[in-house]
Amino acid sequence: MSFQKIYDEAVAQKGEEALADLLPQPKTNAELLAVPDADYLAEMAKCIFRSGFVWKIVEHKWPDFERVFVSFNPKAIANFSDERIETIAQDKSIIRHLAKINATRENAKFVLDIAEQHKSFGCFISEWPEDDLVGLLLYLKKAGSRLGGHTGQYFLRFSGKDTFIFSRDVIRVLVAEGVVAKEPTSKSGMLAVQSAFNEWRDETGLPYCQLSRIMAASIPG
Repeated sequence: MSFQKIYDEAVAQKGEEALADLLPQPKTNAELLAVPDADYLAEMAKCIFRSGFVWKIVEHKWPDFERVFVSFNPKAIANFSDERIETIAQDKSIIRHLAKINATRENAKFVLDIAEQHKSFGCFISEWPEDDLVGLLLYLKKAGSRLGGHTGQYFLRFSGKDTFIFSRDVIRVLVAEGVVAKEPTSKSGMLAVQSAFNEWRDETGLPYCQLSRIMAASIPG
């Protein structure tokens, strides 16, 4: 299950220089540690509101999200009353999705709890072992609000934590390589993916985010 074949297919599709330009660069642990807790909460909220929605609209409305959610100050949002949440849900300048608005308050509490245990959310993220990303994804799903599935994966990616994403094309490669039969939803299936990515990282020396992007680029189209 060598990664070289996948890389060669990606080069054939994109060209070596163009492929290199597509590869994301994860943040270092020091950079993750330096990110304020408010920024992590904001990224959680952005990924949650993007889920099942047009990303460009979320981006267009984001300045209003920042205003309504007081720059994503975790302490302030954690103390929002139910009445304030209801008022926010009627604000036409943002996306009026009550469950996702509630999730932002719940995730503010989550961020504060983690910060209390680990000094900061960035400390928690930076210290989590990279060869156990599945464990981190499952933890986000369990302890956070609406952070399961692709949402949790995108949150980590956009926050700068080195991670893979189960995009449609990545799943096609994983199936073709015999790692899984379909997109993994069970813990055992996700662990099988983690094992494959660990092997490919050891083989290539590349971070998970770049392996994932190369896999997606190897699919024609």
